[in-house]
Amino acid sequence: MTKNFSKTTVGVGARTELHDALGLTGAEVSVNTLPAGASVPFVHAHKQNEEIYCILSGSGIADIDGETVPLAAGDWLRIAPAAKRRFFAAPDSAIEYICIQVKANSLENYTAADAVIA
Repeated sequence: MTKNFSKTTVGVGARTELHDALGLTGAEVSVNTLPAGASVPFVHAHKQNEEIYCILSGSGIADIDGETVPLAAGDWLRIAPAAKRRFFAAPDSAIEYICIQVKANSLENYTAADAVIA
């Protein structure tokens, strides 16, 4: 019998991608840590995936299309595929965040509209 779930444990590290670990089929999820004063080493955009970020702890900034966006624990941020982005931890604070990538405009049903009472 095939299980209808998968589980993994994420340890401490710079970046853990969950696509392979969980057998994800509709999203990529990564758990990330930037040490104080560090940054993602490149500016990037995407062809079709929007990204949703959840700031778990710490603070920093995102540079999105040349605009500086402050980030702090509890913040959520959505970035369109074409936006050029780069993330920076504050000089005195590491920043931990989750990044969820999904194909833009692919959501058809959500929450109660996609639920089936068992």
